[in-house]
Amino acid sequence: MKPCANLKTAGGLLLWGVGITMAFNLQAANLKVDISKLPPPAKKKDLSFNTDVKAIYAKSCAKCHSGEKAKGDLRLDTREGVLKGGESGPVVVAGKSDQSNLVFYIADLVPDMEMPPLPKRNGFPALSKEQIGLIRAWIDQGAK
Repeated sequence: MKPCANLKTAGGLLLWGVGITMAFNLQAANLKVDISKLPPPAKKKDLSFNTDVKAIYAKSCAKCHSGEKAKGDLRLDTREGVLKGGESGPVVVAGKSDQSNLVFYIADLVPDMEMPPLPKRNGFPALSKEQIGLIRAWIDQGAK
């Protein structure tokens, strides 16, 4: 395995030893976000990507984050793409929406990484607190 040149974009602290790499998820700490500003997760149970989340991404994210030329190599049109992440590493920590970069971006908590991008949002609407809450609940329920 090759060492990562940029620990921040790797999404964690890397420790090297005896050929073993351990990655610790320090996404919130690296981004210095105030998670108290996150909308709460929705109370709806048994959420699924295809039924509850995909339509949200299709409305506000798919123009830039789908297909073979997805920006940042991050595809949000499939569950596998969301879980894989992009060139900056994983954006979702299954079971932990309050540690998932994707949630920080769609909640506009990371300056210069607001999604959809500011100022014009590329003609796409910002996600509502309810939509962010559904995505948070889906992630908290294991990103099924």
